[in-house]
Amino acid sequence: MSCVILDLDGTLLNTDGMFSEVLKTFLVKYGKEWDGREKHKIVGKTPLEEAAIIVEDYGLPCAKHEFVNELFKCLFYNDPYSLCKVKALPGANRLIKHLSCHGVPMALASNSHRATIESKISYQHGWKESFSVIVGSDEVRTGKPSPDIFLEAAKRLNMEPSSSLVIEDSVYVIGSYSLEFLFALLLKDKDSYVRIGVVAGKAAGMEVVAVPSLPKQTHRYIAADEVINSLLDLRPEKWGLPPFQDWIEGTLPSEPWYIGGPVVKGLGRGSKVLGIPTANLSTEGYSDVLSEHPSGVYFGWAGLSTRGVYKMVMSIGWNPYFDNAEKTIEPWLLHEFDEDFYDEELHLVIVGYIRPEANFPSLETLIAKIHEDRKVAERALDLPLYSKYRDDPYLKITSSKGQ
Repeated sequence: MSCVILDLDGTLLNTDGMFSEVLKTFLVKYGKEWDGREKHKIVGKTPLEEAAIIVEDYGLPCAKHEFVNELFKCLFYNDPYSLCKVKALPGANRLIKHLSCHGVPMALASNSHRATIESKISYQHGWKESFSVIVGSDEVRTGKPSPDIFLEAAKRLNMEPSSSLVIEDSVYVIGSYSLEFLFALLLKDKDSYVRIGVVAGKAAGMEVVAVPSLPKQTHRYIAADEVINSLLDLRPEKWGLPPFQDWIEGTLPSEPWYIGGPVVKGLGRGSKVLGIPTANLSTEGYSDVLSEHPSGVYFGWAGLSTRGVYKMVMSIGWNPYFDNAEKTIEPWLLHEFDEDFYDEELHLVIVGYIRPEANFPSLETLIAKIHEDRKVAERALDLPLYSKYRDDPYLKITSSKGQ
C-alpha cells in the first residue's frame, strides 16, 4: 500500500460519546433529568438500542424510533454538543503520528460535510497538518456506500485505488443521507448498516481494514480484508507500510489510567471454571472508561487497602468464549491469597496493553492464553518503564472513585 485513507467518526474520533452528551440536555424536553444511571447499559449499543433503554428506563411518552428520530435531528442538524469534548479513539494519535513521521500520504474521507470534518479535527492537535487530503460528502456526487469519496481521495493523493488502504468502522454514517435512509438501516437492515464503509472501500478497488465500533459484530464485516479490535491492533507491516517500533516485550505502553472500587462477586467462573481467581470490579461509574478503552487484555499494578500492592493483568470486554451480555472488568492479581477479599477496596493503575480479546476453540486454549498473558505481564512489570508506577499514590488511597 502507498497511502492510507481514513474514516473519521467512530474510526478516529469517539463520537459515540456525543449521544450521551446530547441526552443530558435533550431529556429536559420531557421533564426528565439525565443522571447517568443507564450509561453502563448503553456502552457499545446502536442508537436504536440506546433509545430503547432510555425510553423504557425514563418512562418517556414516545416510541423508541420517534425518540431516535428527534435525537438524530438534534445531533446532526443542530450540532449542540461541544466538539472540543470529542476524544480521539485509542491508537488514533499514535497511528496518525506514525504515518506522518514516515511520510505516508494520508486522506480523511467522511460522509460528514467538509466544513464539519475540519471543525471536528481542529480540536485534535496536529491532525489537520497530517492529512494531505480531506474529502467530505458534499464534495462528491454520492456518499458512502458509493465509492465516490474514496476514489476522489485517491485521485487527490495522486495514488492508484489498488495501492490505497482504507480504515473504516462502518457504523455511524451521517452527512449526505436522509434520516429516512438512516432509520431504514437502523430498523430493518442492520447488516447493511454496519457494512456501508467497507462496501464503499471495496467498491473503489481498495484494501479495507475494518475497526468495528459495535461489540460482537465482526462476523458482519466479512467483506473487509482484515477486521481488528481497535487501532491499537493495526500492524502496518502487513500492508507494506512501516511497522510500529513501540511494542516492548509483547506489550504496548500507555499513559496510566485508573479504576477503583470494592471487590464484587463476579460470574462465578474465575476460580471454579478457569482456576484463575479474578477480583472483579463493578462497572457502575466507569461507563466513560469502558467506552474510551477498547476491549482487550491490559496490565498494571493493583493496590488492596489492607494488603499492599501487587502485579496485575486484567481483561475488559465481553469475554467472547463466555459471550457476556455486558462489558466487564476482571483483574487477576498475580499473587497467591489465602482467602477471599470481597468488599475490600481495590485500586488499579493500568500502564499497558497486551492483546485484543478473542474467542477460543476450547476452555483449555483459553486458560493457556490467560497464563501466557500472566507471564507477559509479570516480565514487563519488572521493566523500569512500568515498575515505577508501583509507587503511584492512587494505589495507596481508600476512595472508591477513580482519578
